[in-house]
Amino acid sequence: MIHDSLQNTAWVEALHPLFKKAFDYIHSTDLNSLSDGRYELEGADMWMNINTIEAKTTETAAMETHDKYIDIQMPLSGVETIGWKAGSDLQDTTKSYNEEKDITFFGDKPTSYTTIHPGEFAIYFPEDGHAPGIGEGTIRKVVVKVKL
Repeated sequence: MIHDSLQNTAWVEALHPLFKKAFDYIHSTDLNSLSDGRYELEGADMWMNINTIEAKTTETAAMETHDKYIDIQMPLSGVETIGWKAGSDLQDTTKSYNEEKDITFFGDKPTSYTTIHPGEFAIYFPEDGHAPGIGEGTIRKVVVKVKL
């Protein structure tokens, strides 16, 4: 898991061949002007969802993992807290892996939390259990899905 400012993406771009394209798009696009929905960036290899959600509590946010995609998550408006737990420590599977959606859900509670503000991002790898969407009120956010 990585948490940093959008001003500091250069070092992250070296970690995956598509990260530079993802951050170039983020930096060059007025994401706030886009409607909620899915946007193809590199076909099935990289795409983006923009969603407006009602924030969850630490009790109602579900822990999840992905096998095929890395998540780059960033709030556009609102402050989002995301719970984290090492994937190797997750034990309470509540919904088995859905290959079409590339997601498994767990009942485990996070061992730590990261609060992300607009202008910041967090990256979650397949080994990172994460419980997104925690906060207050409405959160508008971007999730870029990058294929491994």
